[in-house]
Amino acid sequence: MIKLAWKGTVGAILATVLLAGCASNGVGNSNENDTSNGTTDTGKAKSVTLRVFIEGPRLKEYYDKYIEQFKAKVKAEKNIDVTVQLEMPPVENASQILKTRLASNDAPDVFTLHAINNIPQYSKAGYLMDLSDQPFVGKLLDSVKPAVTNPDGKVVAVPLETLSWGYLYNKKIFSEQGIAPPTTLTEMRATVDKLKAANVTPFLLSYKDSAIPQLFLPLAVGALINTEDKNFIDQMNKDEGSFSEVKSMFEIIDLVNKNGTNKALEVGGDDGAAAFAQGKAAMWVQGPWYAESILKSNPDMDFGVAPLPINDNPDATMINLSVSTSLAVYSGTKNKEVATDFVNYILDKKDSNDFFQALKYNPVATVHTFDSYPWINEATEYVKQGKSYQDARIPQAVKDEAGKALQSYFVGQMSQDDVVKALDKAWKSYNKLNK
Repeated sequence: MIKLAWKGTVGAILATVLLAGCASNGVGNSNENDTSNGTTDTGKAKSVTLRVFIEGPRLKEYYDKYIEQFKAKVKAEKNIDVTVQLEMPPVENASQILKTRLASNDAPDVFTLHAINNIPQYSKAGYLMDLSDQPFVGKLLDSVKPAVTNPDGKVVAVPLETLSWGYLYNKKIFSEQGIAPPTTLTEMRATVDKLKAANVTPFLLSYKDSAIPQLFLPLAVGALINTEDKNFIDQMNKDEGSFSEVKSMFEIIDLVNKNGTNKALEVGGDDGAAAFAQGKAAMWVQGPWYAESILKSNPDMDFGVAPLPINDNPDATMINLSVSTSLAVYSGTKNKEVATDFVNYILDKKDSNDFFQALKYNPVATVHTFDSYPWINEATEYVKQGKSYQDARIPQAVKDEAGKALQSYFVGQMSQDDVVKALDKAWKSYNKLNK
């Protein structure tokens, strides 16, 4: 979820796809004159327009293809003509666009959210349909289901993207230099020095999109609260904590920033993926959700996933486990049946394997039989060794603020204390709005 994804100019990309059909049997309840067999009182097949909102246009070609398959399936099985209005705004703007739509009763029928970050807040606001009785729920892996379950115990989304992440590293460069992923901050400094001595740039910096620098927050804070400050989240939720308690996170942030590629604020995620694929740097603080873009630029790229060291405690060097991009159904949709058909199709026994493989996603359900990718297997080894933690429940508003604040910090417009104050203020504002 990162998914880590998700760019470009302000606006939205709207793709409307149409499928015509003829009369026959069908089901649904999206139109007032629908009959129980899915036909109108004139005997014609029902037509339904489904509005789907998916964050980030980067993977649009795969969603377009899967949507076409869904439409064909619904037409063949239920004789419903579905028009899908697919909106894929850039990651930078998607969250705010969706919140505005939800608050103004202009919500899409189906929309993506970050399971860990958004489900508690959106459930409390009443935006999410209870999907507990849907067929896909019985297919979910036990390790995944809790993340798409709200505080009331109801499943409210179908997961797309589960993540095992830290940072990406170029295996060829590491092998050539005779180095292995460091387990402490001191070892990371030695790795940086060795790479620089070999005229290799240690880190790729791509901070144009604020969603990328904010990744330091779940990595650094997540590891700290799972080893040294386990009450941090609870204290922040009670307005009793401060990011000054985890200020040591700036050690790894500064190390990366001082040993990276140039013009960081001019490089976005897609450009960063291309540069990393071309070997412009040995490491990229980024998640494997960019695997598809990396391999599109260089199909022979051999990269791995490793946990990011944040201090000299090797026990704090851990993989972040998360369920991010997930699909929910708006509780007020007038197209309930087709909308739920769509989220169930996401885990279709026949078609979802190819879909998830194309997206380079992990298996999330019992129907997924495809082999995991090498970088996934590598991260899983850390998990098996107990070197992982569940993604911290940091409010999305705080992560958004972290991205903007760290952009300013990287160019010297904000100090560490300024960033701390901004994050504290963002969390307190979140608490005030969600009491």
